[in-house]
Parts: sequence; C-alpha cells; structure tokens
Amino acid sequence: MDFHTALESLFAPEGRRDPYPAYEVLRAHAPIFAALDGRWFVTTHALTSRLLRDPAVRVADAAVYDSVWPDWRENRGVASIVQSMLFSNPPDHTRMRRAAAATFTARRVAALRDVIAERVVDLIEAMPERADFVSAFAYPLPIAVICALLGVPDADQPWFRARAADLTVVLEPISTEDEMRRADVAGRELEDYFIGLIAERRRAPREDLTSALAAEGSGLTGAELLSNLVLLLVAGFETTTNLLGTGLKVLLDHPDQALRLRTDPELAPAFVEEILRYDSPVQFAARYAAEPLDLGDGLYLPTGADINLLLGAANRDPERYPDPHRFDPDRPAVQPVSFGGGAHYCLGAPLARLEAQVAFPLLLTMLPGIALAGEPKLRDRLVLRGFAELPIGIG
Repeated sequence: MDFHTALESLFAPEGRRDPYPAYEVLRAHAPIFAALDGRWFVTTHALTSRLLRDPAVRVADAAVYDSVWPDWRENRGVASIVQSMLFSNPPDHTRMRRAAAATFTARRVAALRDVIAERVVDLIEAMPERADFVSAFAYPLPIAVICALLGVPDADQPWFRARAADLTVVLEPISTEDEMRRADVAGRELEDYFIGLIAERRRAPREDLTSALAAEGSGLTGAELLSNLVLLLVAGFETTTNLLGTGLKVLLDHPDQALRLRTDPELAPAFVEEILRYDSPVQFAARYAAEPLDLGDGLYLPTGADINLLLGAANRDPERYPDPHRFDPDRPAVQPVSFGGGAHYCLGAPLARLEAQVAFPLLLTMLPGIALAGEPKLRDRLVLRGFAELPIGIG
C-alpha cells in the first residue's frame, strides 16, 4: 500500500474497517504531512500529544463555523454540538467546562462504583443465551449511568439510542446529506426533551447534574446549558458503548489474557488502558492553528492550518509502544491519547474508565463461557470507532 492509497483508504468503508495498516504507512511517511487538499495529518504519539496540549491549537468554534457555513445554526444537531464546550475555545470553553466540572466531580464519579456494579450484575443476569452484546449490555450500562447523573428517568433511556446515533454523525467528516438531515431532527428532539427537563428541575431541583447546571449562578447561557446537557448525554455513553464492545472483542480474541483478568480483577485498570491504546473508541480529532506554529526541523504551520490528529495511529506508534500491534496489558506507562489532552481532555474519561474497569471482570467471571456467536458488525465511522452489533453466546 503506497502513501496516497493509505490516506484515501481512511475515507472509504473498507479502509475504516481496519485502519491500522494505513496508519502504519502514513506514520512511516512522516510524523505530519499535508494532503493535496491542504489538510495536515498527524501520525505520531509525541506530536499528537504536543499539539493536543498546545494553547495555540484550537477547535473549530462558532466563529469558525460562521466563516465557512453561515447557516449552521439551522441544523440543530450541528448547533447542539458547536455551542457546547466540545467546540468552544477560551474564555468560553474555560467558563463552560468549569461549570460542568464543578458538578461532574471525581468524588461523584467514584461514588458510582457500587451503582455501576449493581447495574452490570443486573444486565448480565438478564442476558439471554444468544444476544447482541451492544444492545444487551454495551449500550444500556453507560446510558443508565449517565441518565442517573443527569436525572433522566429510566423509562426514557431507550428513546435516546437512535437519536444519539443520528446526532453523532455531525462529528464525522464523511457524513452524507441524509445523515445530516437526521442529525437535525435528532438535535431538535433532544433539545425539546431537555427544555422540558430543565423547566422541571428549576421548579423542583434534585441532586443531579441537570439541577446543578440549570441553577442560577452556573455561568451558562440558555443555549450553552441546552447544548452541554445534550453533549453530556451523548458523549456520556457513546464512547463508553464503543469501549465496552471493542474491549470485549479484544478479550475474546486473546483468551489467555482474558483468563488472567478473570482470575485477578485487580488487573482491570491496566487492561482498560491497553484496550484504549490498542483500539481506541475515538480515532480522529480535528484542530486548527490559531497562530503560526514552529514544529522544529524547519517545519512551520501557518495560521488557520487544518490539523487532523490520527489518534488511532498515535496509539500504535512504535516509537512510543514497541511491538504496538500486540495486545499487552503489562506495558509500562501506557498513556493513550484516546480521550484527547490539554484543555479539551474528555471530562467523562474517569467515568468511562470506571465503567469498563467494573464491567470486564464481572462479565468474565459471571459468564465463563462467553464467546462470539456470529460475525461482528462495525459502525462505518472515521471518528467514533465501535460495533453496531456484536453477537455473543453465554452458554
């Protein structure tokens, strides 16, 4: 595979099913390179980590969208994401993230361990002998947890799955017009839902994130409150669903390692970090240069440079991780870039890690006969990598 074929393959369904051979070719070509259309692609762990943390490297915010797509607010799926902290830069990002972080605390997340464990046991005990792991476990676990944090009733959880799937296509650079229309519908329906929930919580506050963020003094405008609640819901389970599905597939593909984790659940944190590195639920992050960047060795990026960070390639960089295509939970100092870095480091990363650390040992110990029972089906996505279906048998 030559360099140009490798790059093109990432934007085709076949290449996205297994992007790692293409990443290897691109990384061998250069740590950073410009494509014919002017976009810059970053392939190494060191440079990806550096650029994620550089304050001069920013996300495309509302001002950028105004310059390239003046009508973006008419698509409510796009608007609900662009107006959130995910697509904001300082000082707005700092203010919004501070408001969310004040309620989404490490202490609050840690207190959820027993709740998560109870939910995991319930889902395992309810699992039929043949099941789609995504529908039976990888989706309902994180949606239940994030809905509990936000104060969303249990009965509403199934309603969110299709809408969240439709909404997240706005993060993909490969979305079709039809997908964008569905994202608009999903955005409108989710906004309507949260408008109602916000009104309820302002009338009768509870001990949940929605009440805390909707309270006076949170520092969020009305549009920001709405957008960040949609973001917390969607981001709160979408990547975790992918982590759980991918992680189980990795464990089933490596039965000797699965046996180790079954025997010693204390290994779970190391296993989860290696799963994140080995097959990241987020493969791609887009940024731009807010000012000229001197990357050394005579390489300069101009102001406005469109920077595309290949997180999946960075996580398998042999300069950082020897023998990178081998799943090895004993690797020292694993630091995957799967949750980003710097100011935009994923706020929900500790929760996603905790859910996976609790789930995998319980799945392996309670279901010792768990095995694939059909052909897994990956979602055709460039940014968010995960299974649409993962057939399993537990007998």
